[in-house]
Amino acid sequence: MSQYWSDTVHQLSPYVPGEQPRMANLIKLNTNEHPLAPADSVLEAIAAVTTDSLRRYPDPDAILLRQAIASAEGLTSAQVFVGNGSDEVLGHAFQALLKKSQPLSLPDVTYSFYPVWAQLYGIERLTIPLAYDYSIDIAALCASAGPVIIANPNAPTGIAISLDNIITLLRSDPARIVVIDEAYFGFGAETAATLINAFGNLLVTRTLSKSHALAGLRVGYALGHSALIEGLSRVKDSFNSYPVDAIAQVAARAAIADKAWFDEASAVVVHNRAALTNGLQALGFVVLPSRANFVFTEHNHLSGSQLFTALRQRHILVRRWDQPRIENFLRITVGTAEQIDQLLVTLKELIELSN
Repeated sequence: MSQYWSDTVHQLSPYVPGEQPRMANLIKLNTNEHPLAPADSVLEAIAAVTTDSLRRYPDPDAILLRQAIASAEGLTSAQVFVGNGSDEVLGHAFQALLKKSQPLSLPDVTYSFYPVWAQLYGIERLTIPLAYDYSIDIAALCASAGPVIIANPNAPTGIAISLDNIITLLRSDPARIVVIDEAYFGFGAETAATLINAFGNLLVTRTLSKSHALAGLRVGYALGHSALIEGLSRVKDSFNSYPVDAIAQVAARAAIADKAWFDEASAVVVHNRAALTNGLQALGFVVLPSRANFVFTEHNHLSGSQLFTALRQRHILVRRWDQPRIENFLRITVGTAEQIDQLLVTLKELIELSN
């Protein structure tokens, strides 16, 4: 029945999300979910939701949530936009801010949803290759003419961009918009949110999925000049006036307010990331320097596809891509200490079997 599809749908190559299988005794390290449970304050806020909150439509402007985010960032609520996960926020940004006459510049190895949105909205792309060390080539991005979108830290490499480099990029052409996707905020990269009041051409997007262990909640937000936020709101209100439900708004406010949980949980991830990195290196893996809640790694003689398949057969899920330059890499989520230990033991066994 695909003859009823529009021409746009026929041409799409949709984003493929990470696998969410239902396996017994599964060690799931493929979609960068937080290893810890959400804060107790979040669960308490959800439990306190009233029946009236469910019976009525939620606040379409999510004003209390926006105020909570603004307060945490030293901004005003007019500089904050919220949506149904940062994917929706980014999708609106492609339509509202990145659809220009000049091509959109983005790295060749980055979040694989970016090309999908560009295709969906008919946006021409200029792909900038990563440098030899898999870092983002800031000089090449500065030399490009159109809008720019980059993830910091980059996905799937995990490599962070310094604030100085972001400033250089913003200053290279104040007339163009630069979107910094901070999906992995909180794990060591410098945030560009501190630059919002100094640069009107900067939009920073985030999600509570990774930083606050709320991937199942679907709340994301953007920070930027009020004119950029208004552009996002115009698209939102032409698409879905109520994207963030009542439960999500209450839970997200509690999460943003619980800085003690955020600091402690982030420290656990950073500690476990170091243990995972050291363990992989001891087994002959090359691990790129990560400031995310995952590592990007390849072994010195076993292929990524070999390791991916063998791990999956042992109910350990990681992620990989059949893509030039990175086909032998695995992206491994930072799990609990126990999960990391089991992964390393299994990898050691696989390496010994291959010898």
